[in-house]
Amino acid sequence: MSPVKKATVKTTPEVKEVKEVKAAAEVKPAEPVKAEKAAAKTTTAKKTTAKKTTAKKATGAKRGPKAKGEVKVSMNVQFGGKSYTTDDLVKIAKDVWKYDLKQKAVDFKSVELYVKPEDGMAYYVINGKEAGSFYI
Repeated sequence: MSPVKKATVKTTPEVKEVKEVKAAAEVKPAEPVKAEKAAAKTTTAKKTTAKKTTAKKATGAKRGPKAKGEVKVSMNVQFGGKSYTTDDLVKIAKDVWKYDLKQKAVDFKSVELYVKPEDGMAYYVINGKEAGSFYI
C-alpha cells in the first residue's frame, strides 16, 4: 500500500466569499418554490377543511335535537302513586290512534297532549284534527 498524502488547501478570503455566494444562490431559488408549494398545500387543506365542516353542518341540521338552540326536554307527571313520562303518554296516544281509531301507524304525524291529573285523564289532538282523551 502506498502512503496517503494529505493535501493542504489554503483558502483565501476571496475563495470563501465565492463559496458562500454560490451556496446562497443555490438555496434562494429553492426556498420560494418550497414556500409556493407550502402555500398551495395550505390553501388546499383549508379548502378541504372548509368543505368538510360545511358538510358536517349540513348533516348536523338534519339530526334534530343536536342542532344549535334546541333543548331536549324530559317531563314526568306524577300523581296518586303513578308516574308517566312524555314517551309513555305518546305511546298510549299512538295505541289509541292505531287500535281504537283504526288508523295506520304511519299516518300518526304529530300529537298534542294535555294531562289533567285530578281527573286521571290525558287529552290529545292528533295531526291537528283528531281530538279525544284516555284514562291514565
